[in-house]
Amino acid sequence: MTGLFISFEGIDGAGKSSHIEALAQAFRDAGRSVTLTREPGGTPLAEKLRQLLLHDAMDPLTEALLVFAARRDHMVQVIEPALARAEVVVSDRFTDATFAYQGAGRGFDWNKLQILERMAQTGCALEPDFMREPDLTIWFDLPAAVAAQRLATARVPDRFEAQPQEFFAAVAAGYARRCEEAPQRFARIDAHQPREAVWQQVAQVLQQRGYLQQASGAAA
Repeated sequence: MTGLFISFEGIDGAGKSSHIEALAQAFRDAGRSVTLTREPGGTPLAEKLRQLLLHDAMDPLTEALLVFAARRDHMVQVIEPALARAEVVVSDRFTDATFAYQGAGRGFDWNKLQILERMAQTGCALEPDFMREPDLTIWFDLPAAVAAQRLATARVPDRFEAQPQEFFAAVAAGYARRCEEAPQRFARIDAHQPREAVWQQVAQVLQQRGYLQQASGAAA
C-alpha cells in the first residue's frame, strides 16, 4: 500500500469543503489512515501565514511568496511524512489555488509561479529531484455568479471572499487553465448541482480511478 495525495479545489462558495470530511471518512471506512488538512495552513507556522494572507493587504508577489512559504512548511511537516506512512492525504486546496487566485485572479506572472512551484515542491520526498503534486485534484467548478450568491449569505468575508464577481470569474478561468495543463490529474465536478448529486460525482471519480471500491452515501 502506498500513500495517496488528493486535493480539493474551487472558487470560494463552490461547496467543496462540505465533501472533504465525507471523503476522508469513506477512506477510513475502507481501512485507510487519513490526514485531513488545508492550505494555506496545516502547520502552526502555515496557519500564522494564513491569517496574514486572509486579512492583511499586500501585493501579488508578497501573496505568492507567503503562500509558497506556507506550502513548503506544510509539505515538510505534514504531507510528506503522511505519504511516507502510506496514508491518504486530503487537502482543502494546494498549488492550483495559487495559480488560480494569485495568477489568474491577481494577474501575477504564470511563469514565475511555475518557478516558485518547482522551488517549493521539490526535494521534500525521498527522490531529490521529484516535484510533489497531488495524485488527484478534484475541481469543484461553479459559475462565479452562483458562488457570489452563496457568499452573500456566508459569514463575514475575508479579503478574498470579499472580492467582486469579476475576480472569481478570473479565478475560475485560472482553474480551467490548470485543468487543461494537467488533464490526467484533474477531475472536474459540476458543483452547480444538489449536494448529493455533487457527492455522487466525487464518488464516481474515486471508483473509476480505483482509489475506492464504494463511496456512495458518505455525504448523506
